[in-house]
Amino acid sequence: MLELEQEQNAYILKVSGRIDGSNAAEFQSKIQDSIPQEASTVILDLNDLDYISSAGLRVILLLAKNLKGKKGKLSMCSVSGPVKDVFTISGFSAIIPTYDNRESALSASD
Repeated sequence: MLELEQEQNAYILKVSGRIDGSNAAEFQSKIQDSIPQEASTVILDLNDLDYISSAGLRVILLLAKNLKGKKGKLSMCSVSGPVKDVFTISGFSAIIPTYDNRESALSASD
């Protein structure tokens, strides 16, 4: 479901599978446990995310707000298919910067 990598000055969370009401709380806990307190740039790599519900969107929004409160920044990359549609319809693409791939997200975070 969640894998943390560090590249340049950013923490990259590779999210996979499904995020819905049945596992959103676990997803939130894993995010909180994975990201170091000093992290200011976080990129969600959603290439392997198959489905996200409103419960999953709420977790991502909370992460964005927490980072913003610390003068940090959240962005997303590699969003495709039905997940991209959900982000577009919900307006998340307008709230959280979204990039086609990890390289674009990393260069924007410099």
